[in-house]
Amino acid sequence: MMLPPSNRPADDPRNGPVILRRDYAAQGLNDRAVTRRIREEGLVRLRRGAYVSPDVWSACDEVGRFGLLGRAALRQAVAHVVLSHSSALVEYGAPLWGFDLSIVHVTRTDGLSGRRGPDLVQHQGRMGPGDLVVLNGVPVMNPARAALESATLGSLEAALCVANFLLNSRLMTMKELIAQYVDMENWPDTRPIELLLRLADPRVESIGESRFFFCCFQQGLPAPQPQYPIRDAAGRVVFRVDFAWPDLGLFVEFDGKIKYEKLLKEGERASDVVLRERDRERKICELTGWRCIRVTWADLANSTRLAATIRAELFRPAA
Repeated sequence: MMLPPSNRPADDPRNGPVILRRDYAAQGLNDRAVTRRIREEGLVRLRRGAYVSPDVWSACDEVGRFGLLGRAALRQAVAHVVLSHSSALVEYGAPLWGFDLSIVHVTRTDGLSGRRGPDLVQHQGRMGPGDLVVLNGVPVMNPARAALESATLGSLEAALCVANFLLNSRLMTMKELIAQYVDMENWPDTRPIELLLRLADPRVESIGESRFFFCCFQQGLPAPQPQYPIRDAAGRVVFRVDFAWPDLGLFVEFDGKIKYEKLLKEGERASDVVLRERDRERKICELTGWRCIRVTWADLANSTRLAATIRAELFRPAA
């Protein structure tokens, strides 16, 4: 597992710095003077005794602020701990859709019992060789372990989004994920992991695609093939579609805001991308004779209705 020592610039606001009350106390300030200094500098409170500058706070989104909360917990920890579960995933840039971003998760490295607080869960866990990685200057669980740990916290759907991201980004492999599970299979709350291993697929490229794939599984639809190649008459791959059921003559394209932003060329508007995508869809239909369904984030909010639409198209009687 080859990971860079950092995947962010040193001045990235997600790196902090986190400021503790004791940092000011170490300068010889008494408690009242520390409180005045914090107020004068407009520091934003992360958790009791831990702050960041207003510039750092405003530059971070919700996930970035969750990462700062984890860094604060690390700085304040008395025991030797490492960021784990969803708190480790922040440092890998993994999607945290569906996870509670108010609770930091750390694991003790000494194997002793953990504890639980209002914004912190300190886990007791065994540390194996290679479990610990230093990334962006902080100790975190390796991506395979963090992915499997995440399945014990949130929904299987949320854990699948994480696993597919890490696999697609080549931060881990299926072989590493399975090997990590062998080391964890007797741990409590790991029952969902076996199913996660069956569903995870490195070909799935986004949260929306992961959620769609999970919808198909949950609703009992035939499993679609991700990133299916479309070939021309000469056998050359000319397009790829997000999902396809080749034998049933249907393909799916997921329409997400991020996807359209990526496709924007200089000087283009979103409407230009939509028109180009519609032309692409028409060409694919002409090449294959298949039908297309476009899925949006709004569709994923009602998986039962979405599955009914897909099922009707999949098994539509021939004209």
